[in-house]
Amino acid sequence: MQNYISFILPTHNEEKNIIPIIKKILNFTNKYQIEIIVIDDNSNDKTDLLVRKFSRKNYQVRLISRFGRYGLSSAIKEGCLNASGDFIAVMDSDGQHEVKSVFDSIEILIKEKKDLVLNSRFLDESSIFGLSKSRENSSNFANKIARLTLSNNYKFVTDYLSGCFVFKRNKCIEYIKVIDVNGFKFLYELLSISNGKLDIVESPLTFQPRKFGSSKLDIAVIWDFNISVIHSLLRRLVPRKAISFGLVGLTGVFVQLFVLYFLMWTTNFSFIKILPLAVITAATSNFLINNLLTFRNKRLKGRALLIGLLKFLLVSSLPVLANVGLTSTFYFYIFSNTFISQLAGIVIVFIWNYAASSRLVWNN
Repeated sequence: MQNYISFILPTHNEEKNIIPIIKKILNFTNKYQIEIIVIDDNSNDKTDLLVRKFSRKNYQVRLISRFGRYGLSSAIKEGCLNASGDFIAVMDSDGQHEVKSVFDSIEILIKEKKDLVLNSRFLDESSIFGLSKSRENSSNFANKIARLTLSNNYKFVTDYLSGCFVFKRNKCIEYIKVIDVNGFKFLYELLSISNGKLDIVESPLTFQPRKFGSSKLDIAVIWDFNISVIHSLLRRLVPRKAISFGLVGLTGVFVQLFVLYFLMWTTNFSFIKILPLAVITAATSNFLINNLLTFRNKRLKGRALLIGLLKFLLVSSLPVLANVGLTSTFYFYIFSNTFISQLAGIVIVFIWNYAASSRLVWNN
């Protein structure tokens, strides 16, 4: 009886890459029973149309078209939970992961009876053709940071951020069910949650240049990595979005302090008169950054962005007034230090803003 392999292929604007990858995978149907699940995040090219057309003549291919849901980890999780195979293979759909490398890992997984085999870009036997030197150095640095946050049982791993790996469904599915879909990398989140309990090994990967399309790496992905690291260091006790919201709040502190002291230096207005403007400016800055990073899966644009800002300022009005009132009271009656007075006012804002704005502004 052939082993049943489910391939999980997340896509977003990969019309020139996806069908060639599917065909390469199906070349191995003489050796394995294969299921291919393509999870498309509302591509604005012809990705979903091409996959749907192809699947009509190839029953092994399934398409999940997602609307209102977005994100690489979210797509992988949804694909894994819908997979029928005893073994699951996850790989990118941009053509950079060599299909042969994935099947080599499947052989290792089955023959050596491992729980998970990850394809590493950084083993001595690996070949990297699809990374610039700067990207390679950045990935190496990120892997060193990731190593510090994971179980000692995984210290030997060279590529925690790989997007290409295979695993036994029955060994990993319970961990996958609780993975935070806003995580930076699905594999990193899986290793973090499993806490050293998976029997894993690495296999070399031939990482090829992208032929079509553009990389999905942006500032939001880098931000997510920092959040993932902090989330793991805090033993996953604090929600990811709360961590992100808090870090954005710290930037608001600097914005508020900068605006206040800049205006005090350039105008004749007093501390008490300038304080409300500084607080409102910081709140606006927090909204824009949170919209870009913390709640990017529900990112507001155009008219909705303006309405969202007004809602955010309205939601923030109570703690803003509390910020101004508390700061002023602290300044006049407790300690007449402008810096410490502002910090005392800022602390009260965080919990209210996070809880209220998450629900009312971004409906999260």
